[in-house]
This record gives sequence, structure tokens and C-alpha cells, in this order.
Amino acid sequence: MNQKNIMFTSNGVSLTGILHHPGIPLPPVVIGSHGLLSSSNSPKQIALAKACNTYGIAFFRFDHRGCGKSEGDFKEVTSLAARCNDLISAIKTIQLRKDTNDRIGLFGSSMGGAVCISAAAYFDIDSLVTFAAPVRTASITESRSNSDDADSRDSTFDKKKLQWDISGSLKNLHHILIVHGDSDPLVPVSNAYEIYEKSGHPKKLIVQKNGDHPMSDKRHQEDFVLNAALWFKNCFSGP
Repeated sequence: MNQKNIMFTSNGVSLTGILHHPGIPLPPVVIGSHGLLSSSNSPKQIALAKACNTYGIAFFRFDHRGCGKSEGDFKEVTSLAARCNDLISAIKTIQLRKDTNDRIGLFGSSMGGAVCISAAAYFDIDSLVTFAAPVRTASITESRSNSDDADSRDSTFDKKKLQWDISGSLKNLHHILIVHGDSDPLVPVSNAYEIYEKSGHPKKLIVQKNGDHPMSDKRHQEDFVLNAALWFKNCFSGP
């Protein structure tokens, strides 16, 4: 597995990422979008990158603006629209490369899932995997103050920048694997059922029994990585 550092810009902001290349000619690529308070160093993304590489699939993980090694003040630059622009710029950056092909998959965790669902409308995406993706923010803001996901950045964050309802985009989705824990206190599992009900075929829903928002159960993590990597492999193998 080869790792390549990549820098690109989104709305004039410098972003950084790492491309995990399987070392074969012109592989398809999965691009990851991390959660609100996470970064490209998310354990889920790193594990999924390794699994994808074993199937001959490249994986690009990057830091959204204001996160990790990318530029920007988190509280000032973070919004769904801004992160969608980041992902769109990441997709365009990968599409210009000469060491991958034009087949693209997306993976998004939590807010990253909402970002992927929104950005997918602008491209011919071959495959999509989401984990704990919120369709709308109404139920999230009620429980966030009691969630372990909150930290010092979040406590002073302008909630007006984090209001969205992407339910109108669900009907355009296809080739989507939806994974969600049924005991998620932050993003209710009802979001996953709504995504599944309204999206097109092919699609698959996996509900993790007693699963929480950070996917803390090691068995859930292992099953997720296996199922997600296989989903991408099968979708890329199709017409």
C-alpha cells in the first residue's frame, strides 16, 4: 500500500489529505468525509482504507476546513455547505489524477454522511456508504449537550451554521449501504430507516444491535469495515 500526501484548495482554503493507493494500474477510488468533530485520522477511515486496498481500491481521506492539518478556524468555517464544497473539490482533485480511474465511491460518517448524500447529486457516484448519517438536524441539537461527542469547540459553536434538511436529496441515491446503531443517542436510527426507504436500488441497510454513535464495539467496527469494503468492491465490479 502506497500513501501519497495531497494538498488542494476549496474556496481558496488549503486542505490536506492522504491517498492510500493499492499499487495497481488505475484503481477506482473511495473518498471519505469525516464527522463534525473528527478528522481524516478517524480509525474508521484508516481501517476502511486498508480494507479497500486489499480489494484493489484506492482510498482518499482528507481533513475538512478547520480540522486536522487543513486551514481555517473551525467555528468560523464549518457548515454543511462548506463541507460539501470541500468534498466536491476533493472529488475533482482525484478525477484529475493519472494514477486512478474515473469510478468514484463516497464514505461519510455522521455529518460526513450528510455531506456525501448532498455532494452525490453533483456527480455520477458509483457507490456510497454512510454511517450514522443525520437527515436533518432537529433531533441532533436536542441531544448534543448530553453526548460524549461534544467538546470545547462544540460548546461555543454557532448552531445556526449546522441546520439542514437533506431529505429532498434521498430519492436520487442509489448503490448505497446504510449502517447505523440502534442505540445511537445522538443521531436516532430513524434517520437510517428514512434514508433506506427513500433511496433507490440497489441499497442495503445494516442496523447494529446496541450500536452507539462512535461505533465503540470492536465487533461492530470489524463487521462495518468488512461489509463496507465488500460493498464498494461489488459496486465497482458492476456495469
